[in-house]
Amino acid sequence: MTIAQTSTDTLTRSKSTDSEDRHFVTALARGLEVLASFNGGDSALGNQEIARLCGLPKSTVSRLTATLARLGYLRLDESTGKYHLGVATLALGAGMLAKLDVRQIAKPGMQQLATACGGLVALGARDRFSMLYLEACRSQVALTLNLQMGSHVPIAVTAIGRAYLVEAGPAEQREIIERASELDISSGQAIARGLEQAKEDYAKLGCTCCFGDWNPDVHSIAVGLRLGGSQPLMALNFGGPAFRMSREYLLNEVRPRLLDLASQIKEQTGAPV
Repeated sequence: MTIAQTSTDTLTRSKSTDSEDRHFVTALARGLEVLASFNGGDSALGNQEIARLCGLPKSTVSRLTATLARLGYLRLDESTGKYHLGVATLALGAGMLAKLDVRQIAKPGMQQLATACGGLVALGARDRFSMLYLEACRSQVALTLNLQMGSHVPIAVTAIGRAYLVEAGPAEQREIIERASELDISSGQAIARGLEQAKEDYAKLGCTCCFGDWNPDVHSIAVGLRLGGSQPLMALNFGGPAFRMSREYLLNEVRPRLLDLASQIKEQTGAPV
């Protein structure tokens, strides 16, 4: 699911619920959607591109980007007429990451697992219909995987997304599927199928699997990470090139280590194991 789709979903929600929820500020939501449009990997976007991604009139976007630039959340490159994320946006993200103590706790074990098994180990949390990588550790073998801290991957067809789905409560599961279905029935169906697959994998293996479902060249497994307290629900993922990471290798060699790492992180953060 693309940023444009999630943006449209949020705006649709604001229109349909505004009469019922007087606390929802549509103008603020639109400004945040403009910032979210930069999550697709583009470092510079013009008003026309942002308007297309957000499903908003260009005139509305022009006012929003001008306001955000004045406040420091966007920076205008006058030579190209395109915007970049500003320092104020970075400060918001840095503040959030600083409070995620689990990153510092998890990183040594993540790097050890990545090096020992020759893959990429990622810690992620939900960002609408995607999983956002909060931390990533890789071995030299996994350098071909262009994923790093800040990367987004789909929630429905990746191991890390499915691990999150199976750990989320029924209310959140329904919310994700219903919101996706309102936008695109096939997207909602894909997430529902991903959830069912996740439940089956968890019951049999204690982890979720993705053997080419998202990218035919990538195989991965993942486990949910519920730490409680102020920490968001997260998931821990191990992946690598499909030609190096067979199903058997991931399930027989990597899976026990990944489950052990999740247990270690829980113990070190005081969460129930």
